[in-house]
Amino acid sequence: MGGFVTFQKTGAIAILTLNRPERMNAIGTHEDCAELAEAVLRLNADAELKVAILTGAGRAFCAGGDISAMQTRSGIGRRDTPAATRNNYKQGVQRIPRAFQELEVPIIAAINGAAIGVGCDFACFCDIRIASSAARFAAGFVRMGLVPGDGGAWALPRAVGASKAAEMLFTGDPLTAEQALACGLVSQIVEPDSLMPAAMALAERIAGNPAQALRLTKRLLHEAQALRLSEVLELSAAYQGLAHESADHSEAVAAFVEKRKPSFTGG
Repeated sequence: MGGFVTFQKTGAIAILTLNRPERMNAIGTHEDCAELAEAVLRLNADAELKVAILTGAGRAFCAGGDISAMQTRSGIGRRDTPAATRNNYKQGVQRIPRAFQELEVPIIAAINGAAIGVGCDFACFCDIRIASSAARFAAGFVRMGLVPGDGGAWALPRAVGASKAAEMLFTGDPLTAEQALACGLVSQIVEPDSLMPAAMALAERIAGNPAQALRLTKRLLHEAQALRLSEVLELSAAYQGLAHESADHSEAVAAFVEKRKPSFTGG
């Protein structure tokens, strides 16, 4: 891994940390985009992993895109022509939401500070979001005369609902951690020193479940967002057929009948 993302594995849990605290973990280059996308996809490849945590180093989660690079027409934003800028987004920052969309491992955003613009959107692409009381959120693209070019218009309404997403996108107004909790953007708030312990405790509860069932459940949740009920039912039946034949399902049933704690092996 390079300099923007660190990857730490503890048993069945991986921790991805955006690690450019001197720039509040702003994302500025195609290399940054590639690192984060590759770190997310790396989770899929490790059969031992059951859950991941995404957080930021220092006082920010991710402060968004590099504004200075916009002025010089470098980095992940605008280029010399609209066509070149369009391609720059597709080849750069949009790699990240595509990677999240392919991710089969549940992922928790542990939001330690500012989550602005693309930083807010990165959090929304995670399955669960918990926040430090010091966290701040904003979908502030409009204040820069921009639209969310990273897929935020898809992710934010799914996190907070259409009306609140429209309010956030049309005003660019920031939210406190308490306001984020009230609108469902995060599911809990903890004190700053308790953020990673709380994220790890949640990850450990998730990791106590069978790996295959977790990945199938996450895939089903993702696919269900774009399918009709009849299609979801068909997919659910197919996935359940796979789950019923797993060794971990047999172990769970046996443990229940024998009134003992199950021992899952990932099979």
